[in-house]
Amino acid sequence: MESLVSSSWLKANINDANLIILDASQENNKANLISDTEATQIPNSMVFDLKTFSDTTSNFPNTIPSPDKFEQEVRALGINNSSIIVVYDNLGIYTSPRVWWLFRTMGHKNIAVLNGGLPDWIKNGFKTENRQTYTSPRKGNFSTNFNSNLVRSFNAVKNNIESQRELIIDARSHDRFHALVPEPRKGLRGGHISRSINIPFQSVLASGSFKSNEELTKIFNPFELANQPLVFTCGSGITACIVYLAGEKILENTKAIY
Repeated sequence: MESLVSSSWLKANINDANLIILDASQENNKANLISDTEATQIPNSMVFDLKTFSDTTSNFPNTIPSPDKFEQEVRALGINNSSIIVVYDNLGIYTSPRVWWLFRTMGHKNIAVLNGGLPDWIKNGFKTENRQTYTSPRKGNFSTNFNSNLVRSFNAVKNNIESQRELIIDARSHDRFHALVPEPRKGLRGGHISRSINIPFQSVLASGSFKSNEELTKIFNPFELANQPLVFTCGSGITACIVYLAGEKILENTKAIY
């Protein structure tokens, strides 16, 4: 399945019995982005709360959950191994790539992000409904197949500072990368990982959708990435997935999220 689908594609396939639509919208975000569609959703969307699908025992926000917990929560949504998943959010592109990456990391490849998200769906004049919570009448049979190659630990990133085997790409804003503004999380030191580069997530988007492949190539090309493995990072692993997915569109390099 392609990593991105259009609103027209989703409209054409919305009656597929295997289709699951996930709404990954959040009430707030560290980028201070605001949606004017908070009370709206695509019909029959299932709410995907990233907090539920995180390791709540961790001291750090949005830490990847254990495969067992992920499997349990996904089954509760009625998702099967055969499910075709489309995930969106109400900011266009923000939290949805994180959900895409989570499922891919847990071994499910039949998942795509709705390019442009809910705003694009509405712009096309497609049907919406008031935001509500649906519960599945039955549990799914989803089973995880964890791919550790798509994740990097603290120690792996720390060791890489010396080895430089992988290139660290920071998705935060230019000002946060260079410690010109305070971090949004209180007490967190500013700056960036030594020898990392900066590709702000905003730079790969235009009006809530991913830029064209040609435009993305112009963004990545100056860094002369060749075949070097790439590791994407940010404040908590949300916007890193945006730049990861942008890279997925045009780069064959192996990729992971820290």
